[in-house]
Amino acid sequence: MFAGVATYSFSRSSLIDQRFQATRSQALGNAQLMRTLLQTRRNLASQVITTIRTESRGYALVRVDPQNFFYATDPLSFTQADLPDSLLTSVAAGRAATQRFDHDGELYQGFGVPMPSVGADYYEVFPLRETQRTLSFILSALLAGLIVATAIAIALGWFTSRRVLLPVRRVVDAAANIAGGRLDARLEPEDDPDLNRLAVTFNEMADAVQERIEREVRFASDVSHELRSPITALSAAIDVLAARRSELSDRNQQALDVVTTQVRRFDRMVIDLLELSRLDSGTSTPQYDTVEIVDFIRRIAQRSGFGMVPVVASGIVHRHITSDRLRLERIIVNLLVNAREHAGGPVAILVNGHLHSVAITVVDEGAGIPESDRQRIFNRFARGSSAARGTGTGLGLSIALEHAVAIGGSIRIEDNTARGMRFCLEIPIDPEGAGAVEEQ
Repeated sequence: MFAGVATYSFSRSSLIDQRFQATRSQALGNAQLMRTLLQTRRNLASQVITTIRTESRGYALVRVDPQNFFYATDPLSFTQADLPDSLLTSVAAGRAATQRFDHDGELYQGFGVPMPSVGADYYEVFPLRETQRTLSFILSALLAGLIVATAIAIALGWFTSRRVLLPVRRVVDAAANIAGGRLDARLEPEDDPDLNRLAVTFNEMADAVQERIEREVRFASDVSHELRSPITALSAAIDVLAARRSELSDRNQQALDVVTTQVRRFDRMVIDLLELSRLDSGTSTPQYDTVEIVDFIRRIAQRSGFGMVPVVASGIVHRHITSDRLRLERIIVNLLVNAREHAGGPVAILVNGHLHSVAITVVDEGAGIPESDRQRIFNRFARGSSAARGTGTGLGLSIALEHAVAIGGSIRIEDNTARGMRFCLEIPIDPEGAGAVEEQ
């Protein structure tokens, strides 16, 4: 861009300067010729002026004293009235002058030369049309060249950046796959040595990350399995003590109740850890089946001890959806248990269908969850600031979210109308073959 502007400015200055020098030389030469002719044929000034040869569309005029008459070349299409007043004034004062001016929409270069030795002034006017055309052509050519050069530069830059950024894009895609759970995502070798070094280093890092994660998953799974035996033994011992609870003192009965609660909680935690280890290992894939959603939720609530919680269907409800029965049951049970342990129990289960999804909402009327805790409580072993100490394992919501993501769904928290919270599970459906009916 700057080169084009500089080129045009230089060309314009050069052409105008050349044109000025050429016309100035011609005007001075014609003025000398006019002076010579007037010295011998002053009374024939009107005829002498016709001997002056100017270029096409150029004009010559002469003013003769003392009559102050102006004579012009034929045809008479340019007179002294068309000359700028400043030019006439400068020449009348005895100074040679030049000036550009417009006449009938065209640009002209005017020269004035005083000739006091013969009592006359000489004027010559040159059109600058050709110079303007040349400059317009140069400008058009430069603009066309700039457009073509810019287009080529953009195409070349796009092609180059694409080639340069393609390996980086591959790295980003591989990193996103690893973050999404595909630990086996790797980069292909590159032809460029530097880029190939990047690919090798990235793959080594991914191998180390995968190995560490798999080691941690195996450790958690092994620990959970190893804990099953002592927990089973503890549960059996507690059952024996519970059978003879009446023989214990009040203080021992209280201690037995505490131990029983903690062992049951420990047992649930181990089961949850085993389930999380299976989710982390990626060995558990969704098993999709057709589910009659409203009846399915009622049966889950009944089996889990929440048979008194009403199931309310509203809006467009897809009676049959395609989903993983076991995962869906685990999610709903975890949300119901979470409401029972931390919000006084669920008060309703809402089922609301949309065109491509179904929303299952567990409603409670508990104390609510602060905004700062709403994302954190889905982390493992995380509890809300208002949760009672010693209740739950801190894994229920994280397991529910893992299962929801596995079947393409999500869980969000909403405020209830009066008080309490709504845990909303939204899962996709198979719209083909799903019977959608309107229920009020």
